[in-house]
Amino acid sequence: MITGIVLAAGRSSRFGRPKQLLEHRGKPLVQHAVDAAIEAGLDEVVVVLGYEAERVRLALRLPQNGRVVSNARFEEGLSTSLAVGLEAAARESEGAVVLLADRPGITAEHIRALAAAFLESRARIVRLRFRNGPGPSLLSREVWEKAHRLAGDTGARTLIDARPDWVQEVVVDADAPADIDTPGDLERLEP
Repeated sequence: MITGIVLAAGRSSRFGRPKQLLEHRGKPLVQHAVDAAIEAGLDEVVVVLGYEAERVRLALRLPQNGRVVSNARFEEGLSTSLAVGLEAAARESEGAVVLLADRPGITAEHIRALAAAFLESRARIVRLRFRNGPGPSLLSREVWEKAHRLAGDTGARTLIDARPDWVQEVVVDADAPADIDTPGDLERLEP
């Protein structure tokens, strides 16, 4: 069983308003991550909310295997949302694909590539590697305890940097989809 964890708790301080709710191609940014996880066939989807949680919850369309959880400590950084998402994963889950709500260009195909590589290799961490940088990661249950010990505004990248010998990379021959951090980033994505 593989879980999708969508991190959507942040304050969006650089953006100036909750970017999880910004419309892109007819739906909120956060919905793009949820839909990619569903289309990829992940066994469950956990969306971690924090800032403006109720507004984001109302904007979401979740599948039967999807649910939201709240991170009361979201202001302490990304690490707390990752911990909440991992805690909420089903006991049977063997790994978790960690997705960000502000990266709508990550597709079901990307997620399927992570899951397939993990199921074949059983690596502790599987990460997408685009031509110009890293993408999302899948964390095996074996490293979840270490992820729980992270602090501040850090995520899977900290584990990867600390233990590159644990990482299997899946190379994608394309540029990494953009993060949406400013209004200009979103404008550049619009057709």
